[in-house]
Amino acid sequence: MRLVTLFLAAWAALSVRLRGDDPERGDVPGWVMITVMTAALVLAILIPFREAIVTAVQNALDSVTTGG
Repeated sequence: MRLVTLFLAAWAALSVRLRGDDPERGDVPGWVMITVMTAALVLAILIPFREAIVTAVQNALDSVTTGG
């Protein structure tokens, strides 16, 4: 009996989710815009400072692997 109740509760939750009545569902175009803008910011920072970033990461890895 408990398994049937659990199944029915899960089924009800899934049907509400699929109907789209969930106010927490979010705005997909908004999230796409945020993702694209974040990628653009990363590229805008990475392109002019690429050599400095690579050098800093290499120095940090060298100091960790060689012990100081």
